Amino acid sequence: MSTKARILEVAAALVAESPDGDVSTRAVCEAAGVGAPALYRHFGDKEGLLSAVVDHGWDKYLATKRDRAPGTDPVQDLRDGWDTHVEFALHNPNLYRLMNSPAMRKPPAAALESHRILTADLQRAAEQGKLRLAPELAAQIIMSANVGVALMLVSRPATFTDESVSRRVRDSVHTMVFTPDVMAARTATPDPSTLDPSTSEADTSDTSDTSGTSRTVATTEADDSRLPATAARLNALLRQAPAPVLSPAEDALLTEWLNRLSNAPRS
Repeated sequence: MSTKARILEVAAALVAESPDGDVSTRAVCEAAGVGAPALYRHFGDKEGLLSAVVDHGWDKYLATKRDRAPGTDPVQDLRDGWDTHVEFALHNPNLYRLMNSPAMRKPPAAALESHRILTADLQRAAEQGKLRLAPELAAQIIMSANVGVALMLVSRPATFTDESVSRRVRDSVHTMVFTPDVMAARTATPDPSTLDPSTSEADTSDTSDTSGTSRTVATTEADDSRLPATAARLNALLRQAPAPVLSPAEDALLTEWLNRLSNAPRS
């Protein structure tokens, strides 16, 4: 193992073991068995070292995603992606906080790659007519919520104690992003972990009075999402066209119109 690789490996291990996620360059040098000049020669300073640790963390996180073959159901891929993101944070709390620290002035290339992978999965969902927003906006919404939940779970574990929080937020965000028929199929069999344990069978057995109202609401939501979902799908399919059918100016204008239709705020 090279000196640089040994220093990086030791630094990542010390970050993981540190009570507050911080390390000193002196501790890294002692544990790696090198002098300070070697560390500074390879990483410049402490910020450069921590930046390399962050890159190492992102590569570790993306290892499984890079090897994953896209499934036939992009929605399930996105659900699994959310869950594995949170699991990674819970297993690497100090590293995850460092990976998302505002002190990191420049986003690592791997962080941008992670966003591209998410957007590509959403692009596949749009091509199948399952997305009610443009993939780029949907990716920003999902990534913001996913990172926010993960950071709260690792930063404030004494406050965020309910194991179902992540799944509840995931499903709420996905309800905003995916078409109603997609989410209706997902919620046909509720996740037991998200149910109120105090609710008895007797409490849920009489649904005859509300079933008609529920169907009406679902139909209305489906109607409201039809136009933005169609716009998002058309936009996604046009990007997959083997040869451009519009001029660059026409393509830019049409893309702007379709994005407006799919991303317009809805009550």
